[in-house]
Amino acid sequence: MSAAAGIDAEQRMLIDGELVGATGGRVYDNVNPATEEVIGVAADATVEDMERAIASARRAFDESAWANDLDFRVSCLLQLRAALDEYRETLRATLTAENGSTNAMGAIQVDDPIDHFMPAHIETGRTYQYEHSLGLIERFGTKSDRIVRREPIGVVAAITPWNAPFYLNLAKIVPALVSGCTVILKPAPDTPWSGSIIGKLIAEKTDIPPGVINVVTTLDNSVAEQLTTDARVDCVHFTGSTGTGRLIMRNGAETLKKVCLELGGKSAAIVLDDADIAAAVIGVATSVCINAGQGCTINTRLLLPRSKYDEGVAVALETMRNIPYGDPTVDGNLYGPLINKRQHERVLSLIEAGSAQDTLALGGHAPEHLAKGYYVEPTLFTDVDPDHRIAQEEVFGPVLSVIPYDGDAEAVDIANNSIFGLNGSVVSADQDRALGVARQVRAGTISVNGGNWFAADAPFGGYRQSGLGREHGVLGFEEFLEIKTIGIPAPA
Repeated sequence: MSAAAGIDAEQRMLIDGELVGATGGRVYDNVNPATEEVIGVAADATVEDMERAIASARRAFDESAWANDLDFRVSCLLQLRAALDEYRETLRATLTAENGSTNAMGAIQVDDPIDHFMPAHIETGRTYQYEHSLGLIERFGTKSDRIVRREPIGVVAAITPWNAPFYLNLAKIVPALVSGCTVILKPAPDTPWSGSIIGKLIAEKTDIPPGVINVVTTLDNSVAEQLTTDARVDCVHFTGSTGTGRLIMRNGAETLKKVCLELGGKSAAIVLDDADIAAAVIGVATSVCINAGQGCTINTRLLLPRSKYDEGVAVALETMRNIPYGDPTVDGNLYGPLINKRQHERVLSLIEAGSAQDTLALGGHAPEHLAKGYYVEPTLFTDVDPDHRIAQEEVFGPVLSVIPYDGDAEAVDIANNSIFGLNGSVVSADQDRALGVARQVRAGTISVNGGNWFAADAPFGGYRQSGLGREHGVLGFEEFLEIKTIGIPAPA
């Protein structure tokens, strides 16, 4: 089963309770982005395979007791958490092999989902108030009570990306399952095993009934697209690019299915003129390289007051010159490779386009000392025009754009000059001032003076073209629920 020591090359899918290969034995190569070597294969599902997965999820929701037995759902998900806990070191090694994330990222990519997010989502579903009374009302000569009831939405298509695959697989399937929905999980083609391993553990270690969750891996976009057009799918819960999010909305319009979209970002870090410039810039310049810059919430625009601009740029240059990167299995490297050749070429192309308009102060190339792997140097642009391409497009690489501003109002205007609105940060010696600026930024999450919003009880999502809906917390859980209002006669 294992392609290398410590790695689980699980190539089977979970469909209708069975671990199966694709129809006709179709497979595709899984490539390690750090070495460019094939480390194994994944099942390449066909239209027939996806049809079977959708049909089984629909049947399990409509005909089984899953949607109506909360205690059983909680018990099954606790079984899954225990299995993942036992398997975490294999998950960690597998994730690094197929995703390229560093050893240091294991705590965020593997441990945090198992230890924090999963238990919290289970507990949210267990304690949620699914019914409440609006109280008595007398209208049209009748006195009535009204019950507002929340019920599972039905069949959920969970479509996940490759940058944080294991975390996002659990972030979608756990609240959906504990709510009473059934699920088809479609992992990203580049990180199939982070999904198929979950399917294996569900089949072998839990009492989750057949069809309640299906895990379907495929390289074929037309197969994945079935999830967005099939009338039997009630909700598409997607994390990925804004372009794909638009396609999902168009596809879902015909059946008016619910769509929840967590999309791109071009987040701004605003450093106010009274801040500790060095500390603030070091934080931003370092974080832009985490996970090779492949994170939707990363602050990729650094806004510096013109009076402190040269000081801030000098700190950014020094910080990024000294960031260690390379082999993700070597402790001490902050980041590893980009996910694949296509993404590597895209990032380098955007850097080239940016250098034609703005000042490329550092990096911008594939490093010469790393002969294999999809690596990009830490890259810094300075004196960036807020309207230029490098300041507007999501690069998804270790690239930081530094933009000068005059006054708090202009900083807010620049931060809001984007089709996106996912995340951001503000730093100031005066917390009230920073909070006032943060309240004007059109984004779904904001950090003030390093304050952390990222937790299982905090709703996460974006404004504008960064998405629709929220993940996590009660608001995220409610994305998987329909609302029913029932009127009943009041007691005599």
